[in-house]
Amino acid sequence: MLGAGIRPGDILVVDRCLEAADGSIVIAAVDSEFTVKYLCRDENGVRLEAANRKYKPILFSGDMELRLFGVVTAVIHRFVEVRVPKKNS
Repeated sequence: MLGAGIRPGDILVVDRCLEAADGSIVIAAVDSEFTVKYLCRDENGVRLEAANRKYKPILFSGDMELRLFGVVTAVIHRFVEVRVPKKNS
């Protein structure tokens, strides 16, 4: 989800009490596999979309299981540790 500002190693803050609206970034389990995607609802049903358009959306059919665990409300980025060299005395 780099296109959404979520990088590997980030910590996601998830609100399990919020109802996921169209366009929300959600934590979901699709057939027991966890994923972070945009939730999209329209007249054709529900789908999950990645921020990167090279990945195909996950379209839901009757034989698939979708569980929404919560809405991502914040992202905490970790900084790379930078060491300042000590001055020689």
